[in-house]
Amino acid sequence: MRKAQTYSPTKEKLLEAAQRLMLAQGFPATTVDEICEAAGLTKGSFFHYFESKEDLGKAVLDRFCSSMFQIAQEGPFHKKRDPLQRVYGWVDGYIEMSKNPALQNGCLLGTFTQELSDTHPGIRALCTEHFAQWAEMLKRDLDEAKAKYAPKAPFDTQSLAEHLIAVLEGSLIIAKAKQDRGVLEKNLQHFKRYVKSLFER
Repeated sequence: MRKAQTYSPTKEKLLEAAQRLMLAQGFPATTVDEICEAAGLTKGSFFHYFESKEDLGKAVLDRFCSSMFQIAQEGPFHKKRDPLQRVYGWVDGYIEMSKNPALQNGCLLGTFTQELSDTHPGIRALCTEHFAQWAEMLKRDLDEAKAKYAPKAPFDTQSLAEHLIAVLEGSLIIAKAKQDRGVLEKNLQHFKRYVKSLFER
């Protein structure tokens, strides 16, 4: 049973090492021994905080998503009064994030979803929860923008929010295949033009 829920430097070292390794080589290929070695800790320390590798995986995913959502929510565009400008701000923010070398290994949420959905139902459920949280953040601004500029338009803000997530996650996969981070900006700019056509502004 997990013995500690509060912050500790030791636990943080394990989470940081696991996140770095799992982003680079995936969850299945990352062993507990590798994580402990990378963190400079013993397996005893590992099992003090985590019941299993899957338990650690869930904690790493929570940590990653919390950090990414916080970065996105701290974007300066959130101060704009116009909800449509905030919508465009989300897209522009993701374009800027795509240029960050620290994100070159992609999105842990997308990686875990692809790797583990069929084999780890607990992690799959957590991925679903985080995708829903992400879409809800986007949907709030889309709802306001639609109410203000396109109240009678037939498009659905929930699916549009999920469309943006799909564009971003799919672009990360293509960028890896091509070894070209520029794919993200190109595809996100396409999405922005599409949204402009929906709102006709």
